[in-house]
Amino acid sequence: MTVVRSILLFVLAALAEIGGAWLVWQGVREHRGWVWIGAGVLALGAYGFVATLQPDAHFGRILAAYGGVFVAGSLAWGMVVDGYRPDRFDVIGALVCLVGVAVIMYAPRG
Repeated sequence: MTVVRSILLFVLAALAEIGGAWLVWQGVREHRGWVWIGAGVLALGAYGFVATLQPDAHFGRILAAYGGVFVAGSLAWGMVVDGYRPDRFDVIGALVCLVGVAVIMYAPRG
């Protein structure tokens, strides 16, 4: 149950951080304005809060593992929201990152 909770928290954190960064991008690069930027900043703040809910107590471990989730999640976000089509190297890189997440977070420790 702890692993499932942790994975769900990583997914929620990814939605908040990637979504927040995307909203800021839209506000600035696509000239959608301060409301989009403000919503992005709030979402980025929510990401910071969600990260604290991980069952593991080690900040460095959580953020290192989240880096791999961020890589894969960013590609998925681009596919769903922006119509981006990753090539095989994007997919391979994302899978390598997710394997790294699994090793960092869920390897048995004594």
